[in-house]
Amino acid sequence: DLERLFAAELAATGLAASAIETFSTPRRLALIARGLPEETEPVREERRGPRADAPDQAIAGFLGSTGLARDALETREDKKGSFLYAILETPGRPMRDVLAEAIPRVVRDFPWPKSMRWGAGALRWVRPLQGIVALFGGDVVPLEIEGISSGATTVGHRFRHPGAITIGGADDYAEKLRACHVILDHEERAAIIRDRTRALAAEAGLDLVEDEQLVTESAALTEWPVPLHGSFDETFLDVPPEVITLTMRTNQKYFALTNPSRSGEDQGRLAPNFICTANIDAADGGASIVAGNRKVLAARLADARYFWEQDRKTPLAGHAQKLDQIVFHEKLGTVADKVERVAKLAKWLVEEGIVKPSPLVGEALKNLADLAETAARLCKADLVTQMVGEFPELQGVMGGHYARAEGLDPRIAAAIRDHYKPAGQGDEVPTEPVTVAVALADRLDTLFAFFAEEMLPTGSKDPFALRRAGLGVISLLTANDIRMSFIEAAAVSMEHQLLPNESRDVIIARLRAAYRGDDSSDIEGLALVLMWKLLNDIGDFFADRLKVQQREAGVRHDLIDAVFALGGEDDLVRLLARVRALQAFVETDDGADLLAAYKRAANILKKEGWGQTQSDAAAAHIPGGARDETETSLPYAPEPAESALLAALAAA
Repeated sequence: DLERLFAAELAATGLAASAIETFSTPRRLALIARGLPEETEPVREERRGPRADAPDQAIAGFLGSTGLARDALETREDKKGSFLYAILETPGRPMRDVLAEAIPRVVRDFPWPKSMRWGAGALRWVRPLQGIVALFGGDVVPLEIEGISSGATTVGHRFRHPGAITIGGADDYAEKLRACHVILDHEERAAIIRDRTRALAAEAGLDLVEDEQLVTESAALTEWPVPLHGSFDETFLDVPPEVITLTMRTNQKYFALTNPSRSGEDQGRLAPNFICTANIDAADGGASIVAGNRKVLAARLADARYFWEQDRKTPLAGHAQKLDQIVFHEKLGTVADKVERVAKLAKWLVEEGIVKPSPLVGEALKNLADLAETAARLCKADLVTQMVGEFPELQGVMGGHYARAEGLDPRIAAAIRDHYKPAGQGDEVPTEPVTVAVALADRLDTLFAFFAEEMLPTGSKDPFALRRAGLGVISLLTANDIRMSFIEAAAVSMEHQLLPNESRDVIIARLRAAYRGDDSSDIEGLALVLMWKLLNDIGDFFADRLKVQQREAGVRHDLIDAVFALGGEDDLVRLLARVRALQAFVETDDGADLLAAYKRAANILKKEGWGQTQSDAAAAHIPGGARDETETSLPYAPEPAESALLAALAAA
């Protein structure tokens, strides 16, 4: 933002720097612009006005727009007559004057996400502004912002060099700060943290949990970063590792360490160690800093252990009973209502063999469906636990830990833990049947519920993350080769809300007949009309999501449109297979020939009026009766091939 705003100010005067560098530390923002001229170029502009014999009012208006007197205008002749011309000359301005006006505007226009006022001033900034260094060459650019005058002095490290530093110019700025224990370059500080944390981990015989975001954040919190290695009480390792690492990372900005892969039974397990990043070279080598951080971390971990122990006193089913106290959405009921719908849909997905649990039948399939239903009923239970209240990022993860600690079936625990996956593009996609059933049911229910209430995403707004849910559905279906009709899934999910008195099979049959174009006359009554609209909206929505998901795979969006335009298909895996088959065909020589032939034939038919009904076209464009039999039969020629194609697709 600093670079953008400054460059815009230069551009407004017709200037541009040959190079702009920006730097930041917790206490300062800096910009160095190189290649600026001593002054701006003079500008000469000629502006044509009214005729020389124009009314006085017109001439007065022209003079007012230029700021000139009448005798300063020139009269020139051209083919159309005599016209008045104004010659406007703007002299060059010293660069110091340009900067003195530009810098205060940059400061005032800075777009902080959160800002504050202080004292009696009106300036809003992220923190109180303490000083301004503004130099052009070696000279101070005189300016003032909220009573703070510019100068050539700044301060160094808060503890190692709190006194004033006089800056000579852009060339010595960074080095003078370095001599006063301030590393100006954010990337250099990040590299120091990255390299030193890895070295400390290796010295301790441990593996560093790599965290580039924490490296960036730690570099932004320090001016002279010094990573230090510490440890904590091993008894805290009884708490789930995700809780410990999140506590260290979120609350304390510590890097976590694990036992190396060569350490036998403990390989990969969290170690009772941490690396913190100090902002100073301490005289005692950092021992006091590590000791203080150890005390603070112990208090944090004690809180986490308390939450872990208290939450386990109530089984997940007991926690789930409190979900009726959490509103999912004012139009869609509570989280308990959502869980009920998800449980029913997850069970159906397994019972019908849609989520393929290997060749299970009979009682084994029923047992797996019961597991999916149980997992779905418990998948949101951890939302009311103290641990998730403290760390919302751990929802699902903690539910899985509580399920394992309670002794529930491992497949239930895994489903609770992973049902939020995939969280986005590139995230792991579950493959275990119970997990897939719950994850798929959760997203489908969200989509059906919000679409039924016509709360669809629009443009750049998607407050309920429905696009992400749609991409998650597509990933789950394609990764697991799940052949599912979303007509049937919608009927299962919504039958008791929209159609409480209808048989599910009857609903599905009527909707499918209309959706595939066999018979739309059977769609009557408010509930069926609502579901019909929902299914069409869902179809359009998934077409758009498929375009997004397949774009990176090189699939053309117009091919997706073409396949969806055929209509009648609500199995996304089949639709995507058709898209890929179509793309593979059009990229062949035969495909190119077919497209060329089709375009030629379509143009001929359009010219002959075959865009209307054939009888209307004949009456309008075939004078004196029918033409050659071959020509009149052309529109009907594809029908046998079309019938054979549809039969083949139906059998596929």
